[in-house]
Amino acid sequence: MFVILFLTVFTVYLGYELYWKRKNFPPGPCPVPIFGNLLSINSPPPGYEAFEKWTKKYGDVYTFWIGNTPHIMINTWDKIKETFIRDADTYTNKVQLPATELFRGGPYGVIDSNGAMWRDHRRFALSSLRDFGLGKNLMQEKILLEVQDVFAKFDASEGTEIEIPPIFDNAIASVINQLLFGYRFDKVLINYLICSFYIFQTKQDEFKALKRIIDAPPELFGKLHMFLAMNIPIFAKILPTSIYEAPLKDFRDTAFGFFKNQIEKHRDEIDFEDLDSESSDYVETYLKEQRKRKLEGETETFSDIQLANMCMDLWFAGLGTTTNTTTWAISYILHFPKVQQKIHEELDRVIGSDRLITTADKNDLPFMNAYINETQRCVNLVPLNLQHATTRDTVINGYRIPKGTGVVAQISTIMNDEKTFPDHNTFNPDRFIDENGKLKKVEQLVPFSVGKRLCLGEGLARMELFLFISNFLNRYEISPSKEGPPSLEKKCATMVEPRIFSGILKKRR
Repeated sequence: MFVILFLTVFTVYLGYELYWKRKNFPPGPCPVPIFGNLLSINSPPPGYEAFEKWTKKYGDVYTFWIGNTPHIMINTWDKIKETFIRDADTYTNKVQLPATELFRGGPYGVIDSNGAMWRDHRRFALSSLRDFGLGKNLMQEKILLEVQDVFAKFDASEGTEIEIPPIFDNAIASVINQLLFGYRFDKVLINYLICSFYIFQTKQDEFKALKRIIDAPPELFGKLHMFLAMNIPIFAKILPTSIYEAPLKDFRDTAFGFFKNQIEKHRDEIDFEDLDSESSDYVETYLKEQRKRKLEGETETFSDIQLANMCMDLWFAGLGTTTNTTTWAISYILHFPKVQQKIHEELDRVIGSDRLITTADKNDLPFMNAYINETQRCVNLVPLNLQHATTRDTVINGYRIPKGTGVVAQISTIMNDEKTFPDHNTFNPDRFIDENGKLKKVEQLVPFSVGKRLCLGEGLARMELFLFISNFLNRYEISPSKEGPPSLEKKCATMVEPRIFSGILKKRR
């Protein structure tokens, strides 16, 4: 009797898992009970081949299961335009993961918030960044100041092996820190009065502390048990607190402790008697807006915890992706010396001197732009894009998709599409050059995602990539260290890891 009951229950369970729960969604890979399809993307290369294989098998739309939760994957450019671009408002929400409470304190920031909170703070951040020169000569001047600092450090080690990424890390961090907190990471001595004791440190020490915070999530979230627990609630419940909850809370406390310290220093320095005076950075602008709203009786929207989360989001968006792409760009140069030669030929023909390259030169450097485009396409930083959620019931490919269902604009598959990018695993900047030698616009190149939630820092990142990389290659010829070029093997959980390597630089002019 027990055996019959067990077999009946087991059969019903399998019927539910393999058929019933899937019948109203687009066909896709068969999910494993509890895990869904997550285990299929755990093996390297991280997810890319699995997503490409499923697209070929199931078409432009299929269902991907994260644990027991269905996500509709949009895998072709035409279907992304139909959904995330032409019907953008339907896909503006973000799936809320239980782990958000642990490492954020709630749905704050702009990456993990929805509705009015997301809309108001995205708009406020964009407006503030424009006020501080984003897209203008003022921002270019700030970046070129860091370019010159990079030159000074590299010139001092010319002809010897030097680790390349840390110097770019520091420079790109200084750009975003000027926007957020109003100062660069130079070697100026600063001091804090804490409990009647003066603590002396340099701004470089601050950068190192912040870098440890920024580098923590890839390592933390990249562990298999953390990845599963963040996406499958049952794992979060059965894992010991010391293994799952404690590391997330430690990260939150460390990150917020750093940002709150910076925010309080800013608060002490601001003249709140003159709320309409010009601000020097984002945090000052935010704190003034917070004070204005408080005087009007509104204290929820512009809270301190939201500001700490905004600082974290802007830091991750402003530093991680740009430094990551830069290290991969130079890695490709070390693997493909003919590309470096072709870049140098163009620079000699168009620039022809050691002057600083500016954005005014961009249209005259098609191959340089093609090289940066191909780097972004090949790096393809995010194997599984952010999980959006529908704001209302909708229909995709004839299937009724309920409000709140996860939907993913799978940009990694778009940028690996063989129809648009033949032989997509090959690094080939010429694919972005037309028959007249001009830069070819390819709309399927979407490294900053699509729709209303595309990367907040896209404009800054594009400017930084062009100015840092073009000026670096105009000044130097780079060759591999004795260890050879860095590996191009991708390792990641949520984002491709940056390259760490040394090289030998030779000044060209």
